[in-house]
Amino acid sequence: MPNIDSWIRNGRKRLGLSQAALAQRVGTSQAYVSQWETGRRVPADAEMDRLRALLGDPDQASPTPQPYPTGRAPRTTVPPPDRVLPEPDDSSPTTTKPRRGRAKVAAGDRTASLGFEEKLWQAADLLRNNMDPAEYKHVVLGLLFLKYIEDAFEERRQSLTRGIEEPASPYFVADPTDRVAELADLLEDRDEYAAENVFWVPREARWSFIQAQAKLPAIGRTLDDAMDAIERENPVLKGVLPKIYAMPNLDKHALGKLIDLVSGIGLGTKEHQDKDTLGGVYQYFLAKFASAEGKGGGEFYTPASIVRLLVEMLEPFKGRVYDPCCGSGGMFVQSMAFIAAHNGRRDAVTIYGQESNYTTWRMARMNLAIRGIEANLGRKHADTFHEDLHPDLRADFILANPPFNISDWGGERLEDDVRWKFGRPPSGNANFAWVQHFVHHLGPSGTAGFVLANGSMSSMQSGEGEIRRRLVEADLVDCIVACPGQLFYQTQIPVCLWFLARSKAGNGHRDRRGQTLFLDARKLGRMETRVHRVLDPEDIRKVAGTYHAWRNRDGDYADVPGFCKSATLAEIQAHDFVLTPGRYVGAEEVEDDGEEFGEKMARLTDELRAQFVEADRLSALIRRSLDLIGFPVGD
Repeated sequence: MPNIDSWIRNGRKRLGLSQAALAQRVGTSQAYVSQWETGRRVPADAEMDRLRALLGDPDQASPTPQPYPTGRAPRTTVPPPDRVLPEPDDSSPTTTKPRRGRAKVAAGDRTASLGFEEKLWQAADLLRNNMDPAEYKHVVLGLLFLKYIEDAFEERRQSLTRGIEEPASPYFVADPTDRVAELADLLEDRDEYAAENVFWVPREARWSFIQAQAKLPAIGRTLDDAMDAIERENPVLKGVLPKIYAMPNLDKHALGKLIDLVSGIGLGTKEHQDKDTLGGVYQYFLAKFASAEGKGGGEFYTPASIVRLLVEMLEPFKGRVYDPCCGSGGMFVQSMAFIAAHNGRRDAVTIYGQESNYTTWRMARMNLAIRGIEANLGRKHADTFHEDLHPDLRADFILANPPFNISDWGGERLEDDVRWKFGRPPSGNANFAWVQHFVHHLGPSGTAGFVLANGSMSSMQSGEGEIRRRLVEADLVDCIVACPGQLFYQTQIPVCLWFLARSKAGNGHRDRRGQTLFLDARKLGRMETRVHRVLDPEDIRKVAGTYHAWRNRDGDYADVPGFCKSATLAEIQAHDFVLTPGRYVGAEEVEDDGEEFGEKMARLTDELRAQFVEADRLSALIRRSLDLIGFPVGD
């Protein structure tokens, strides 16, 4: 029997069918057909039966397609359907749609410099003369996205051009005359790009066309038209790309310079996809925009080190991953990076998200698209509390950074909401509305990790203490991590990480019912700038490693004074259900220096006496100086 991929590809071409047309006949999606023809997916039994009825017995299939006068079969052109993941059906196993793209995220820190980001940022920053960061981030990120898909598109064109001249290639055409006609047809065949998960780029959106007009006054309109054309030809991108380049306040000269600079950077070729070059640039730019925007930047960006810590602790290898306030999609990106770094399968994870801000929702879709991550972010942007787009979802993992302490979340309109099983959250603060929303959407063995303001661990106002007590008594609180300050660009509010577990009775881990782990990580991290702290990989390993040692069946966990403590429900009850880790971990042990107590006290007393004498001398000196200039302070 020949390879399934070649049998399907050759049979489809023999019948003159596009991938979309074959998908329609078999009752699947074009994306699945692309996966079959490239060997990344095998048809299910029912699909194989329909394929045999259509293409014939694979054992009798010819190893090469039947010849046509031009070397290729005629085909119909059917635009690829917009791909939206279905709402989950809890009665059936989790299914996933195939992912677009081949980008692999290498293990390690994705914030490492690629060597040109700062230069690129300086060029992009020229646009800020007449625009604020909230506007020009879309200008820059849209341009990077355009270059990315153009690079992948052009690389595929070059591969097809080589293939038609190579005898060993399935695209080889021996007759030179036929080869010319065949190549023209081949290069404009959408299916050949879709088969490699490459977006189709129409002529008016190709980079060579754009760069040729970079210095012209109408370059803004050219870019807007290019974005429109790409969305029109790739329905999955509809409503995602920015069309703001013709705005009168956008400096067209600076825009032309930015285009020239981006032209010299490879982003979408396979080499750069394997390196995740664009992912690194995107991450760099999102961080820079968040810093530039100050408080508003946190609406779309969670610092990468916090996201990595959440992901490393939850380990979302397979199942449904949900973020109901997903911002620019950083939780999803890091989840995929984690899977890739641990040799997992990307198609074992299904992603669901929601975002209330329209421009941020579009940014998330673009951020995921450049990495080949397919997600159901809902059919539109929407407020999670008042229009839950995934009402029936029960997730295996929830990762989130909800906005802190929101006072105008409309809680008075949701007094009897089904989600408030542990108490109605106060209308003046949404923190415990978020917590209960997470609990509501957790599957029977699901776990959640999320960021909250420190007040959530101890507040007794407006019934919050009562809700927290009920959550603890329901044995949902798995772990609490106190974080160091200055981790966020947009706020100095100290934060903590909550981890919830629907069931602590095992689920692949040890039975930890009636126990909660407290971690005090406030001393970890380093100051990356004067105002911003980051958690380094060793900090993340220390915190996540401690959690896994406590949670895992074969873990080697022990309480460490000043850092971690496994507390019982009775101990938490003794602290009035306040969850601040410092109350449980105690003081750090001080290493004994071997000095006798009496000798140490005598030495310290002598040092203190000398300091008092020096303080008196300096005080007298200051008084005399003030007397000399006419400002006596007296004794």
